[in-house]
Amino acid sequence: MKRKTKEISTNLLISLAVIIATISFAKLSGSEVVMKAAWYVLIIHWIAFIPALLFKTEKFYDLTGSICYAFSAIFVYIQTYGISFSLSLFISLAVLIWTLRLGGFLLIRVLDAGEDKRFRTIKTNPTQFFMTFNLSALWVVICSLCALTAVSNGVFEVSPIFYLGLSVFIMGFLIEVIADNQKTSFRAIPENRNSFITTGLWSVSRHPNYFGEVTLWAGIAIMSVPYLQGIQYWTLISPIFSFVLIYFVSGVRMLEARANVKWGENLDYQAYVKKTPIFFPRIF
Repeated sequence: MKRKTKEISTNLLISLAVIIATISFAKLSGSEVVMKAAWYVLIIHWIAFIPALLFKTEKFYDLTGSICYAFSAIFVYIQTYGISFSLSLFISLAVLIWTLRLGGFLLIRVLDAGEDKRFRTIKTNPTQFFMTFNLSALWVVICSLCALTAVSNGVFEVSPIFYLGLSVFIMGFLIEVIADNQKTSFRAIPENRNSFITTGLWSVSRHPNYFGEVTLWAGIAIMSVPYLQGIQYWTLISPIFSFVLIYFVSGVRMLEARANVKWGENLDYQAYVKKTPIFFPRIF
């Protein structure tokens, strides 16, 4: 009983710390509009948590994050420019295009699979489940922070750095889309269901989709640089946070551990691991 009480208390304290961190990071923007967006992101996650808990389903999780990215990008732009055109629209569109594509992809994947294995035990633990929804809100706010801050400043002039960032974003986005499609096509073949992919972009990186995602967020950050000032430069933590989260927490590390359990004794897999970089693609 004491152990259960301690677990509940720990999860709730972590949730509180995450909520405080979410708002604290939003303050780096120095923008009231971005602060409002951060609060809305938290509230949307809390609302989505209720049916997710009642039905003990994780199917709302990725969808909620995607909705919040889209909402934040649209909300901050409209609050700043109304329906007028500004080049900053391309920053908002970059976030919007990415989240609609990835959100749709993840939703279809979890519906096809029937479940997201990460949530098998989490969704039956209310306080832990609540904690993951708050962590999702933190992820949305930090990853999009430099983009939202740049848009909210309301000053947008043509800059070569902006176009450089746009090019990097397009490259990263294409890498992620192509890698995801290649893996989906590979797994659609019945005999490949329990095999690992080594073709296409997966021949030069073991996680090219994640490399693409980190690259596109770096592109968005570069697009934002000319339109930040003072303390707002701290919002450039966005792509760094994305890399740390993907590489060390939820993506690469988790999948590598799972692959080692599944194929660690497979000589072909050992050869693939030996010759193929884990993240950054082998160019030559």
